[in-house]
Amino acid sequence: MKKRRNANATVTKHNTGEVDKYIAKCPKEAHGGLAKIRAAIRAAAPGATERTDYFQWPGYSYSDPGFDYDGMFAWFSFKTPHIRLHVRPPVIQNHTKELAGYVTSKAVVSFPVGKPIPVTLVKKLVKGSIKVMKVKAK
Repeated sequence: MKKRRNANATVTKHNTGEVDKYIAKCPKEAHGGLAKIRAAIRAAAPGATERTDYFQWPGYSYSDPGFDYDGMFAWFSFKTPHIRLHVRPPVIQNHTKELAGYVTSKAVVSFPVGKPIPVTLVKKLVKGSIKVMKVKAK
């Protein structure tokens, strides 16, 4: 495994090419938003492993034998007409005010394609998901 460094984060590469392929097969109008979500997750989770083997979507994990779901804490996906961020419950429920105006479910927030991705909010949700995972592991 190689490590990739950028101005915001260090992410352990694990099939990173698969994430690039996932983004490439999505409609062109979604590419920018998917790239922003990806960068926000990387910035919020330094040292996380980027992979596509858990749900076949781009996802992020930390290796620790105590973590459930193989250490997975965040994913992103595309489903017309939304770019979706998947996090662990109850993160969405804990941020209902900030998420007003977005389509949400128990573990997913959907951002409309063509609208700006709220990067600061994405980072906050990802950090919340990591916290939920760590607390659950104790």
